[in-house]
This record gives sequence, structure tokens and C-alpha cells, in this order.
Amino acid sequence: MAQYIPRMKKLFKEKVAPELMKEFAYSSVMQIPIVKKVSVSAGVGEAIDNKKLLDAAVREIERITGQHAVKTKARKSIANFKLRQGSEIGTVVTLRGERMWEFLDRFLNVALARVKDFRGVNPNAFDGRGNYSIGITEQIIFPEIDYDKIERVSGLNVAIVTTANTDEEGFALLKKLGMPFRK
Repeated sequence: MAQYIPRMKKLFKEKVAPELMKEFAYSSVMQIPIVKKVSVSAGVGEAIDNKKLLDAAVREIERITGQHAVKTKARKSIANFKLRQGSEIGTVVTLRGERMWEFLDRFLNVALARVKDFRGVNPNAFDGRGNYSIGITEQIIFPEIDYDKIERVSGLNVAIVTTANTDEEGFALLKKLGMPFRK
């Protein structure tokens, strides 16, 4: 029986990697940038007053990613926001391997297409080392979320970590994988 390989991973190995090798004239295949991990997180500031909102955010992120989400805690107290150190105020999931490729496929080909007035993602959201971050304003763009069962519409952050050394290499990698960058 053949081992299942995600569609996006197959695309990377068969098409994207050879194109990157040729474009940047790498001497070794180990120099080709690859997506290392994808981190999906959501901050729920209202969780200070209402713990049910945080639990709902955790359930939604678990539904979107297919993996258990971890609640994150405040690192320091901020009096103006009535925030105490150690209070649970967010949730995060780190995806690697097969689940990461599956999530990227659904994110790039299904979810981003469902964003209202979508004109492409910002090509300037790289961090200087080839990693890309994007903020999503509504979690309802994912088909896994049932609009009738959500507590409230909230946003989330998606950070794509690559092994690219420069933003140009990271841009080329994501562009060839199908990231719809704004012109």
C-alpha cells in the first residue's frame, strides 16, 4: 500500500524545489528553502472577563488545524488592561509535517479565497529572515467553522516559518507554492 503524501508536499518536491534550485543556483539540495512549521495563534483579550470566549477560540483553532491547541498565558501584568501575570489570554497551535502541508493547502487554496474583498496578501510581511506572518480578521473564512455555532467573529494569526536565509528566497518559495501576493 502506497504511503499518503499531501498534495502541497508533492508539489514542493516535484516542481517548486527544482525551480528554486535553478533560480538561486544552489550547489546543494540542502540549501533549498522549505517550510519548517506553521504557527496558528489567536489572542483573546476579553478572556480576562469571560473565560468562555477563550474556550471557544481554542475549539475553533483545533477545528481549523486538526490538532490540539495550547492556552497561552500573559508574561507580565498590565494594570491599565486589568491583566495579571499568568492569566490565560490566548491560544496557539504549531503545525509540522503532514498536518502543516495539509493546512497550507487548505489555507492557500480555500480559506484565502473566501476573504471579503480579497486583493492578495501583503508581500512586505516578511521578517527579514524569510518567515512570513499574516493576520486573518475573521475565522469564518475556514470551511471547518460553522457560522451558526460560533460565539463571536474573531481573528487569528498565521506565521509561516521557512529555512530561507533572505526575504527574496522566502518570497520565491511561497509564491511558487501558490501564495496569492498583491501586485
